[in-house]
Amino acid sequence: MSKIPFYKMNGSGNDFILIDNRKGLVGGNISQFAAKVCHRNFSVGADGLILIESSDKVDFRWRFYNSDGSEAEMCGNGGRCAARFAYIHKIAKDNISFETKAGIIKAEVKGRRVKLAMLEPKDLRRNLEIPVDERVRVLSFINTGVPHAVKIIPNIENFDVVGIGRKIRYHKKFQPAGTNVDFAQIVDEHNILMRTYERGVEDETLACGTGAVASALITSLGGQVKSPVAVKTRGGEILNIYFRIDHTGFKDVYLEGDTAIVYNGELWEEGY
Repeated sequence: MSKIPFYKMNGSGNDFILIDNRKGLVGGNISQFAAKVCHRNFSVGADGLILIESSDKVDFRWRFYNSDGSEAEMCGNGGRCAARFAYIHKIAKDNISFETKAGIIKAEVKGRRVKLAMLEPKDLRRNLEIPVDERVRVLSFINTGVPHAVKIIPNIENFDVVGIGRKIRYHKKFQPAGTNVDFAQIVDEHNILMRTYERGVEDETLACGTGAVASALITSLGGQVKSPVAVKTRGGEILNIYFRIDHTGFKDVYLEGDTAIVYNGELWEEGY
C-alpha cells in the first residue's frame, strides 16, 4: 500500500496539509486528492493542501489547493507554513523565495515566526454598493494575491459572517472568480479585529493571511489606521501587517505571524 509522508501545520488557526512533492508522490487528479485529504470526517482534514515542488528559478514552487479541491493563486498563512516547512527540510535557508500562481513570494523564517513579503496589491476598488438581503452594503475590493472584498463594521462579534459573506462571495460583481469576504472592526490606529468568509473553504475560517493584509490596507484608506497594523483573527492570534503608501498605491507590504507544526505522519491510500 502506497503511503505519503505529510506534515500538518497551521498559521494563526488556518490549517494545512503539507507534502514534499519534489519526487512526484502526488499525481493524477490533484484537485480530487486535495478535496479528499482535506475532508475533516474522512481524512486528515484541513483548510488547504500545499504541495512543495521543484523550481529552476527559486528555492521551490508550491501548488495550493482549497479544501474543495479548487487551486488558489496565493494564501498568506499557507505561504508562511510552506516557508517554515522548506526551512525545516533544508529545501531552503532562512531567507526564502518560492513560486506561486500569483508570482514569486519572499519569506524570512525566524523559528516559529515567519515574515512574508507580499506581492504588490492590485485592482483596488472603493465604495462598491452591493445589494444583499434588501440592503445595500458598501464595501471595498482589493487583490492581495487573491481577491478580497472588505466591509468595515462597528461590531464584529455577532455579525452573520457566513450568511452575508456567502452572498457577497457569489455576487455577480465578483464573478466568475468570486471573492473572499472580510469583515473588519477598527479598534484603534494600530489594531483591528477581522473575520473572514473564505472562498474555496466556503465557510468562516479562523484566520486568513491575505485577508488580514486586505483588511489592514482598506481600513488605512480612511486615515483611522496606519502601519503597522495588528490584526486579531477569529482564532485569537495576531497577524502583523506592515506597509507604506505613496502616490501610486501600497508598497512594501509584509505579513508576519507565528506558525505551528501540529504533527507529521503518513497518509494511507484509504485516506485519499
